[in-house]
Amino acid sequence: MTTKPVNSSGATQPATPCTPLSATHVPALIAPPDRTFEMRFTSTPRGARLARRLAAFRLDAWGIPYGSGAHDAIELIVAELAANAVRHGHVPGRDFHLRLRTAPDGRTVRAEVTDTRTEHLPRRPALPEGTAGAEEAGRGLLLVAHLAARWDWHPRPDGPGKTVWAEYAFPALPQG
Repeated sequence: MTTKPVNSSGATQPATPCTPLSATHVPALIAPPDRTFEMRFTSTPRGARLARRLAAFRLDAWGIPYGSGAHDAIELIVAELAANAVRHGHVPGRDFHLRLRTAPDGRTVRAEVTDTRTEHLPRRPALPEGTAGAEEAGRGLLLVAHLAARWDWHPRPDGPGKTVWAEYAFPALPQG
């Protein structure tokens, strides 16, 4: 980005003005078609954290602002899928792949996490009996199932492993 002086004191301003998002901004209605973010991450807790942070940054850049319900839900979905790839899909020396994209109509965001392990396949979560005293682990996919409009997995097409995906659907606006 280039800058140009504002006044004779040498202060600068951006050459391209920035338009702030309003609090009532609805990204699903004006999102350009097919925004995609893809990256490989080390299959470590640090890699999972970085995947979540970069996904959060990208969502904000796409007009889904930090602190909004949609942003927080999608960020949590990415965090859970990435953590599961590290915990259950880790193969030494192999990375996991994150792909985040909007649908062409801009009404859904799909998160896909691909790992290289085929023995540990995701199962449909069920709330365990006696959940009051149950341990906290093992509820990631239950959380994903609650936040996402739909989720599933399929075998990795280009090698060993699997891709677990979840789609977040933006709430419909009231007609009126």
